[in-house]
Amino acid sequence: MWFSIFARGILIGLMASIPLGPIGVLCIQRTLSRNHKAGFISGLGAASADTIFSAVAFFSLAVVMSFIEHNMTLIKVIGGLCVVIVGVNIFLSNPVVQIRRNRAGKTNLWQDYISVFFLTLANPAFILIFVALFAAFGVSIHTIGLFRGTFMIAGVFCGATLWWFLLTFIVNLFRKKFRPRHLLWINRISGAIIVLLGAATVLLMFVNTPINGIIK
Repeated sequence: MWFSIFARGILIGLMASIPLGPIGVLCIQRTLSRNHKAGFISGLGAASADTIFSAVAFFSLAVVMSFIEHNMTLIKVIGGLCVVIVGVNIFLSNPVVQIRRNRAGKTNLWQDYISVFFLTLANPAFILIFVALFAAFGVSIHTIGLFRGTFMIAGVFCGATLWWFLLTFIVNLFRKKFRPRHLLWINRISGAIIVLLGAATVLLMFVNTPINGIIK
């Protein structure tokens, strides 16, 4: 029974993380321009934020949900602007500088983690995805209880972490095939994609079009 609850949490974490958005593009870009560890630690930041979202959704934290519902537009606009800033920074970054920093051991994994953690938190609408997944798997605090629910939330974290590890591991297998000029174009393309997705989040807010989860 405990394993079943934990396994459902893993599946929910995987399903919530697999759709690639700006966060996925950012983790891929960091893996290619730096290394597997930088990409995975960045993904771990997203997994940590997703775990918080899943806990809010599962435990039905009314105060948090109410705040998000009443400030959804402002939150999405701020989140979208943050995504645009990240995209512009990637677009303008020089891969040669990053390669030199990697060789000198000057990469900051803690910064990689924190940046993606807060960037993911900037899209609290993603909580609704977990609400839908919990409903699809037939789990709620009323059906499995508080204690077993904690096991399921741990499973969500493990599932999300597994996805980011696998994604960055696979991408890292091809990293050495890319030369600096290739990395420059990767930065430009990934930066442009992230900017477009962030801008779409902001613009669609003004035309009242729901786009739950686009920042993820």
